Amino acid sequence: MRKIVINGGRPLQGEITISGAKNSVVALIPAIILSDDIVTLDCVPDISDVASLVEIMEIMGATVKRYEDVLEIDPRGVQNIPMPYGKINSLRASYYFYGSLLGRFGEATVGLPGGCDLGPRPIDLHLKAFEAMGAKVSYEGDNMNLSAQGKGLHGASIYMDTVSVGATINTMIAAVKAKGRTVIENAAREPEIIDVAYPFEQHGGPYSWCRD
Repeated sequence: MRKIVINGGRPLQGEITISGAKNSVVALIPAIILSDDIVTLDCVPDISDVASLVEIMEIMGATVKRYEDVLEIDPRGVQNIPMPYGKINSLRASYYFYGSLLGRFGEATVGLPGGCDLGPRPIDLHLKAFEAMGAKVSYEGDNMNLSAQGKGLHGASIYMDTVSVGATINTMIAAVKAKGRTVIENAAREPEIIDVAYPFEQHGGPYSWCRD
């Protein structure tokens, strides 16, 4: 079994730079699809998940520029093209494209998500939320088809059976352009939830928070 041995007894000193939060960035990049303008993300970690998400965004038509730890993304050219099993499968966070594509275009064809090998990561809560907002879910091989059936998504009251950061964020993303109000009960409260909401709130976005 691998282990880390720390030999103490010495005072710590010096400075370190903390990288940006991976869990926030991998949700924010797909969420930018909903924006009508260029979005700049600062403190973006240089990791493979970010590189894969950027590549997927560029395949769909976004213009992405990187300056050290800054990403500048222009989503105005994004087209709703099928994103089949393959590149999408290389990372778990690809499921955030479900919410963003549904929100912007009312439909999406996306391969099932991959990610780290830490056991099953069901997306049932995500799909339950999308269906509550009017989406129909179907499968074709390793791909998932999501459609608001030409009507667009609508607001809904959604109870998360278990607390899930991914499902909470995905529901928030899909709800941005849904018609009406969406209420998420038993929502996760991790910092990345606030990070995803913040850009939309800064532009008059629809989020508000209630505590039990």
